[in-house]
Amino acid sequence: MNEIDLNKFKNLLLAEKTKLEEELSSIGRRNPENPSDWEALPSDAQTDSADLNDFADNIEDFETNTAILKQLETQLMDVESALTKIEDGSYGICEISGKEIEIDRLEANPAARTCKAHMND
Repeated sequence: MNEIDLNKFKNLLLAEKTKLEEELSSIGRRNPENPSDWEALPSDAQTDSADLNDFADNIEDFETNTAILKQLETQLMDVESALTKIEDGSYGICEISGKEIEIDRLEANPAARTCKAHMND
């Protein structure tokens, strides 16, 4: 992969990282004991409410935020891994076959870890 392509993908990955961190911040926070980990925030609604329906809704919102947070956190880790690979010269190489990942696959998902043949492995 040439230098122009690497810069293009690096810029795409940096933009994606910023977007993911903003989304994560809207439903969670960095774990103060482990800054590379995110944790969901509880709902802003009153948890001391006597209404059981409100309490159940708060729990459901928290569980939904937790599920979304885990998915976003996984995507962020993939983006950070791809940025590290750009720096160490291994970006665009399939983690299974060791062959180059197709450019159109990287354009669709700059954080792709595998080529098309192994994308479901």
